[in-house]
Amino acid sequence: MALPEASPTAKALRTLELLQLRPGISADALAMSLGVSDRAVRRYIQILREAGIPVDSSPGRHGGYRLGRGARQPPIQFTAGEALSLVMAVLDGHHAAADATDPAGAALGKLIRSLPGSIGRQAERMRSHALAAADPGAARPDPAVTSAVVAAIASQRRVRISYRSASGSLRDIEVDPWAVVVRRGRWYLLGFSRYAGATRTYRVDRIAAVTELDVVVEPPADLDPVAFLEDHLGRGWPLETHVAFDAPYQDVAPYIAAPMGRLVADGRGCVLRGTTNNPAMVAGEWLSAMPFPFRVIGGPELRAAVAELAERLRAAAGPPEPHQ
Repeated sequence: MALPEASPTAKALRTLELLQLRPGISADALAMSLGVSDRAVRRYIQILREAGIPVDSSPGRHGGYRLGRGARQPPIQFTAGEALSLVMAVLDGHHAAADATDPAGAALGKLIRSLPGSIGRQAERMRSHALAAADPGAARPDPAVTSAVVAAIASQRRVRISYRSASGSLRDIEVDPWAVVVRRGRWYLLGFSRYAGATRTYRVDRIAAVTELDVVVEPPADLDPVAFLEDHLGRGWPLETHVAFDAPYQDVAPYIAAPMGRLVADGRGCVLRGTTNNPAMVAGEWLSAMPFPFRVIGGPELRAAVAELAERLRAAAGPPEPHQ
């Protein structure tokens, strides 16, 4: 049995929602979203205007519709599932959000207090009783700096950033910004460094200031920001990591993340080549978890870290039990 067609009033309300979500939306885009003709779109716009909702229109190829001045926005309404999912997402991404004195926590509290009775009580219970363990590796950038970086990406403009290195020195760098990627509690700016003449990633929490320049930039058409960051984090560090695995490539590959380096087949086994600035982490967190025999064939610092870890584990196991 066919479903009844939505009434003109229902379509007009859906039109209002689209105008709120996409100011300047064209008549063609409205028609496609609503599944109606251009003539029907004009009828729904007229229904809104007759109801006292100002809708402005601009003609021409780049014209469209938008809500006019004085249009009152309806209150935001959340379902219980939406509200609880939002609280969970905030706590998962910003562990201090349970603290009402934290900016994100204060904002979350305001949102919860604006929710209707039963939904608000569920959301507050979620925030009060779902405790979040602090992430020691997380680094929260300044919201104003982050917003300025994202604005430059959106407008495709070059930026000059004041960047603080790991050693604490501050340098002004011009960057063609491509994307911002959040990875394990850290925010990274991806782009082309005019100073280095090469692609680079920058920790946003180390950016002290951002100035947008009047130079138009365009990211590579085939850019995959997440894949680019993962690959970049596995290269460019000062210490070599060169490890051979006595297992087929297809067995080892699922255990290799991009920051560990590049895995290639080598005879009946495979070889991992990468770089690091923390050989103890490579030995203790990455290699120790591998269920395959391996040997370090390059990188004296990594070889020393593996030997130290092996000695510590031997000592932790204690002497062998005497035979009875």
